[in-house]
Amino acid sequence: MSETILFHTEEINFSLADAEKIKQWLLTLVAQHEQSVHELNYIFCSDEYLLGLNKQYLAHDYYTDILTFPYEHPEETGLWSDIYISIDRVRENAQSFQSNFEDELHRVMAHGVLHLLGFDDHGEAEPEMRQQEKNALALRQF
Repeated sequence: MSETILFHTEEINFSLADAEKIKQWLLTLVAQHEQSVHELNYIFCSDEYLLGLNKQYLAHDYYTDILTFPYEHPEETGLWSDIYISIDRVRENAQSFQSNFEDELHRVMAHGVLHLLGFDDHGEAEPEMRQQEKNALALRQF
């Protein structure tokens, strides 16, 4: 099976540092949960672009750092999704959480994968998601 992770941009000028290392890290994260990747498309975008998607598809009128749109196909195995990340929101969150931009970006990238793996971050499930994010970040070799 082909394990594909691609990085795209919408409405912003952004280049992901260490893209190949990040791909390997994400594949390791998924494998650690005994899953595989069919195709993950990370789309880095602006706050306004992501707000538009949030309104259109979820009827939510607020900014967010990430939206994950999973796909299912009966003939395909592995995680398959478009994962939209607001670079504006990641930068602001990094400041708010007193973190650096790269760590916050990687946390959000892992967060999307963790959702696809079945983890939730609402209510009582939030502490488990936060722990899973920390575990994911600890897997990085770069």
